[in-house]
Order: sequence, then C-alpha cells, then structure tokens
Amino acid sequence: MTATDPALTALAHGWCALSALHGKIEAHIERALQAKHDLSVREYSLLDVLSRQHDGEGGHLQMKQVAEAVVLSQSATTRLVTRLEDRGLLERYLCPTDRRGIYTNVTEAGLRLLEEARPTNDGALREALDDASENAELAPLVRAVESLNVPA
Repeated sequence: MTATDPALTALAHGWCALSALHGKIEAHIERALQAKHDLSVREYSLLDVLSRQHDGEGGHLQMKQVAEAVVLSQSATTRLVTRLEDRGLLERYLCPTDRRGIYTNVTEAGLRLLEEARPTNDGALREALDDASENAELAPLVRAVESLNVPA
C-alpha cells in the first residue's frame, strides 16, 4: 500500500469524519454543561464513571481503570480528581483491605450535581447528533452511534 492508495485515503477520510463528529458533540455538550452547571465534559464523565461504583466484588475502580474510562492519562485523571475533591464533589479514602490502595467516591454534593447535569448532558448530546445528522458526511456515523446498544 502506498500513501495514495484509495483504501488508505478512504480510511483516513472516515477517520476525519469520525473525529469531526466527536469534536462537534463534545464541544456542544461542553458549552451546555459549563453554562448550566459549571462542569466540563471530563468532569461530568468522571462523576458519572465514579457514581457507578459499588461495594461488591470489583466494584471500586483503581485510578488506572478510571483514567481509561474517562480517556485521560493517569496523571491528568489524578489532577481532575483533585480539582473535584477541592470542590467537595469527590472524596478519597484508603481501601479497607489494602492500605496501599486509594479509592475515590462521589460525595452527596457530587451525586446531586451529576443528577442535575444529566438531563443537560443528554439533551445536548441529542441536539448535537440531530445537528450532525443534517450533514451528509456525518449522517451515517450518527446512525451508527444511535444503533449501538452499549451497557452503561
């Protein structure tokens, strides 16, 4: 294959379209969350991921798992956790069975903010997808996103 190979060109074009869709959606949600709740998309995502933890087997996430879930490096995730902890939305504590482990939980204030912000996030997502579906290049990707049935 060469750089001008039609298959590679089509692949690159598809990747650019997917990247554009992601960027449009994230920017739209970011503006809505910032305006109404003083939250970034990453902050919302972190609260959402951590709110799904439970006390059962494997119910608490290690920082590496949290970083993967919010698509950030471990150091960026740690800084994000610290910012939300400073705002009283998260709290860290030592693992009761392994004193080397540190868990992070969403506080009651964090859970309230998340529940207030969820309709904003969901509405902004729907708006962004509806807008993108008007673009002939993005419409097939929107349909693909809408057809996914991914468990939360």
